[in-house]
Amino acid sequence: MSTLEERVRCKELLSKVKTPEECIEFFKDDMDVGMSGFTPVGYPKVVPIALCDHVEKNNLQGKLRLNLFIGASIGSEVEDRMATLDMIDRRWPYQTGKNLGKAINKGQIRMGDKHLSMFPQDLKYGFYTKEKGGGLDMAVIEASAITEEGNIILSGAVGAAPEIIDVADKIIVEINTGLPSFEGMHDILLTDLPPFRKILPVTDLRQRIGTPWVPTDKSKIVAIVESKLPDNGRALRGTDDVAQAIADNIVDFFQSEVKAGRLPKNLLPLQSGVGSIANAVVGGLTASPFEDLTVFTEVLQDTFLPFLDSGKCKYINCTSLSLSNEAFVDWWKNFETYKNMVMMRPQQISNNPELIRRMGVIGMNTPLEFDMYAHANSTHAGGTRMLNGIGGSGDFIRNAYISIMHCPACRATKNDEFGITGVVPKVPHVDHTEHDIDVLVTDQGLADLRGLAPIDRARVVIDKCAHPAYKDYMYDYLERATKATGGHHEPQLLDECYKMHLSFAQNGTMRFWEK
Repeated sequence: MSTLEERVRCKELLSKVKTPEECIEFFKDDMDVGMSGFTPVGYPKVVPIALCDHVEKNNLQGKLRLNLFIGASIGSEVEDRMATLDMIDRRWPYQTGKNLGKAINKGQIRMGDKHLSMFPQDLKYGFYTKEKGGGLDMAVIEASAITEEGNIILSGAVGAAPEIIDVADKIIVEINTGLPSFEGMHDILLTDLPPFRKILPVTDLRQRIGTPWVPTDKSKIVAIVESKLPDNGRALRGTDDVAQAIADNIVDFFQSEVKAGRLPKNLLPLQSGVGSIANAVVGGLTASPFEDLTVFTEVLQDTFLPFLDSGKCKYINCTSLSLSNEAFVDWWKNFETYKNMVMMRPQQISNNPELIRRMGVIGMNTPLEFDMYAHANSTHAGGTRMLNGIGGSGDFIRNAYISIMHCPACRATKNDEFGITGVVPKVPHVDHTEHDIDVLVTDQGLADLRGLAPIDRARVVIDKCAHPAYKDYMYDYLERATKATGGHHEPQLLDECYKMHLSFAQNGTMRFWEK
């Protein structure tokens, strides 16, 4: 590995080298702090951990609270520990921490949820800190290196780091010499403010439109800190029978679309969310007859590496290498090959509606549940309890050439093997509306909703996607709702539409008709 002196090529900045402990003095209560990182990769580690140690050692819990603005989730050893130590007041726009989630749902942390393509631009507009002038007090950034001119070369994620660096008053840079440099992997473009925003000149995934480093005002850098800590990467979730059935349904759908002439033989650029179903879909495409595929997505997960190795996938755009520690071993072993097949862009670009529509991206994402009219709930269990956040699913679902949402038809609970259905009469929280979704998929089947009116759509969703344990009730509910309303456009029984959710909250199963 390179030394710190070799990585910091702007030699005047070497005078700013500090220990993590020496950086504690920069942090004050109620500061607005931005951090790099996106889905536990590329986030600062040694400075936040030293800050946590300081709070814990000096019994400062609840007395040094920060407002955190980060592109997506970061490692649990940072933000989950900060939540445990009562060090977070506000958190935007997405998280996955267990303790962080508990604190959010107890009202101890104020979280705001936002589409990931919109978060960095709104941060630059000054919307989140408008009472304080619109900027950030501090940015804490993990980097691979600093150029001769003082510009920051990021590590395994881009996310919202460019905008955070741009609007921060002060910057602490962690140079991670424990990892090989990611230099050359990034394509960074900072967009202008309206009314001077320009088109994004990307018509092919391989086009570079920016720089391999983040333009940085080096006078704002107050500390350079060496880190050797690895990312606390996302563990790969295995594929089960349910996920595989969903993947098979989607691959079959693609084949039928190609046969009908609605998709080219090499499909269109693919976007896939995170989790076991997304992994199964990528695995299904690796084993499929499709060739010369491309990917325009948020995160590169473990299964994308064999997808690249197979020759089926030719190029990937993403904003983060969301790999497990085991997959990173393969990444670095084949880095000379992968670096010519993968480009990392800011999340404002990787999730950009203009590019998604222009390139005809096929969006595939997993909600918590969807209803018979094709509204989907991705964020709030029972309509009230925040899970992680909407992430980038809405960016793709609302702008994709074909918008696909997939989830299990049902899940087991402690007292019922069919206790939770993925298909309900009416979702209690709407993240994606009926206007945005083209295709719904479960392990039971696939519902193509294009061109269907609401009641026709409901019949297809129940027929193709509902689990047999719920199908009869769903059909009966639709018939009674249609009769009771006299055939309204989207008939519902307002005194019954959430009875499944109430039953689950009270009895641990949505099958309220079962004794």
